[in-house]
Amino acid sequence: QVQLVESGGGLVQPGGSLRLSCAASGSAFRFKAMGWYRQIPGKEREAVASISAGGFTNYAISVRDRFTISRDNAGNTVYLQMNSLKIEDSAVYYCRLLESNYWGQGTQVTVSS
Repeated sequence: QVQLVESGGGLVQPGGSLRLSCAASGSAFRFKAMGWYRQIPGKEREAVASISAGGFTNYAISVRDRFTISRDNAGNTVYLQMNSLKIEDSAVYYCRLLESNYWGQGTQVTVSS
């Protein structure tokens, strides 16, 4: 059983920054790829960024050069640093253990002036 708990969401002005965290339970975390997704009401959940067990990263075009995914295997945590936030980045952000059905509960990010 794996539990994923996100934190770090909130309200920020356009151009601001937030860092999301996803704490994972289980000793196998370091061997697993992790991903961040986001969802706006009425729309499908979309992939934002992913990081392999070895640290290889991949990003959606819309967030490339603004968001950075990283991981701390010792702390069983994956992060999403979000800079230069735009209004259209507002969504509920979820972390996921890739190639599984394990998802976090989500954290709300609202970008508004």
